[in-house]
Amino acid sequence: MSGQSLTDRITAAQHSVTGSAVSKTVCKATTHEIMGPKKKHLDYLIQCTNEMNVNIPQLADSLFERTTNSSWVVVFKSLITTHHLMVYGNERFIQYLASRNTLFNLSNFLDKSGLQGYDMSTFIRRYSRYLNEKAVSYRQVAFDFTKVKRGADGVMRTMNTEKLLKTVPIIQNQMDALLDFNVNSNELTNGVINAAFMLLFKDAIRLFAAYNEGIINLLEKYFDMKKNQCKEGLDIYKKFLTRMTRISEFLKVAEQVGIDRGDIPDLSQAPSSLLDALEQHLASLEGKKIKDSTAASRATTLSNAVSSLASTGLSLTKVDEREKQAALEEEQARLKALKEQRLKELAKKPHTSLTTAASPVSTSAGGIMTAPAIDIFSTPSSSNSTSKLPNDLLDLQQPTFHPSVHPMSTASQVASTWGGFDELGGLLKPTVASQNQNLPVAKLPPNKLVSDDLDSSLANLVGNLGIGNGTTKNDVNWSQPGEKKLTGGSNWQPKVAPTTAWNAATMPPQMGSVPVMTQPTLIYSQPVMRPPNPFGPVSGAQIQFM
Repeated sequence: MSGQSLTDRITAAQHSVTGSAVSKTVCKATTHEIMGPKKKHLDYLIQCTNEMNVNIPQLADSLFERTTNSSWVVVFKSLITTHHLMVYGNERFIQYLASRNTLFNLSNFLDKSGLQGYDMSTFIRRYSRYLNEKAVSYRQVAFDFTKVKRGADGVMRTMNTEKLLKTVPIIQNQMDALLDFNVNSNELTNGVINAAFMLLFKDAIRLFAAYNEGIINLLEKYFDMKKNQCKEGLDIYKKFLTRMTRISEFLKVAEQVGIDRGDIPDLSQAPSSLLDALEQHLASLEGKKIKDSTAASRATTLSNAVSSLASTGLSLTKVDEREKQAALEEEQARLKALKEQRLKELAKKPHTSLTTAASPVSTSAGGIMTAPAIDIFSTPSSSNSTSKLPNDLLDLQQPTFHPSVHPMSTASQVASTWGGFDELGGLLKPTVASQNQNLPVAKLPPNKLVSDDLDSSLANLVGNLGIGNGTTKNDVNWSQPGEKKLTGGSNWQPKVAPTTAWNAATMPPQMGSVPVMTQPTLIYSQPVMRPPNPFGPVSGAQIQFM
């Protein structure tokens, strides 16, 4: 079986829907693919253990849940992921595992799906037992033997006699569980079991280093111990010699599967004369007859044994340091690759211009478009002199209304004077007769008010332009022929009168610099209408434009 199964994809999708990124990553790290968990998933889970807002029990429960799967691949990879987090994750992860009464209950696990399932099930049972023992060891001593400080001032070298005699057997139990994995080189046939073996190999190096330092401390204190303590110490040392033989066999398997010879430590055996000296000392404490031996000979034997074990410890430390250096270089190379990739991405990305279209921004047909801003009080330019005037109030072409001035020339004059009616055209738009319906109509914003009444439109124009100070004048007249001036200013307001005319004398002085627009007298009648604003004409009045 290779590749992610349909079950893996469905499970990952379910966790995506529920928003559990941790559970989704656990699922991806423990798929049915016959390969070790991917590094990116393991790195993410390690980071999760360092985040205070991540629920560690939930993470652990997700891994335990995956071990209930019937596939040996999923279960094995779940154990590998758990072991990886115990070694490289935050310490609170292994603390939580140690606080649980039970961890992995896989002593009867068996995958009957195939021959490979039968073979791998054996190693799953052994592997789960080691992880359980590793958690139990942490519960008993409150630290991980593979992470303790080593050296002359290390934890195991500075431990007192009583505590030492209780601690070393705990290391022995964990070491036994590790060596009970008992795999041969010809059984390391797939990426899953190979990943587990590599983690066990690294644990074996560090665990034996702590074990070795505990034995050195034991030997240095042995000849000063009480009889019962010497008896316990001698039993511990004999077991140590047995485990040293087993660890040597384990390291040979590591060498056979391709692990670099420089990563495998050299184990130096203590002289056999040391065991004789320890036994004779215990016999002397028990009152038995022993061979005569001087204190000098015992000191020499002890010194030689400690020196041999110290060289073994040094070799183990070098291997550990080499592994740390390799991990550091790998991390630096990864960061360098990420930096180069980022620089390439930035180089490919086009430089965006900070300049945008001129304001104002107007909305048309549901979208946003930009148009040049129009200053209605600016000096006319040649480009604006030919602009088209919107079909608004100034285009009063009724069926009976025929001006003597050419329409385009009038529009050009108005456009050149006002610079366009972009913001006012729709506001002053009157109802046009049927012959003008084919003319282009300016598009109005949805919130603009359009009045069917000419006078109300004029009043709205006054309000929008902010013209007037609240008072009205009685001399509102239309300009005489040849004296047309633009309306506007701060003091202009229309007057309600039977006849309405505009007078050039009422024009404000601010507009004196604007060119005067002339047009012939235009007279027509308009029916009486009631305006919706207070500035409209009174009821029954006739409006006559001159």
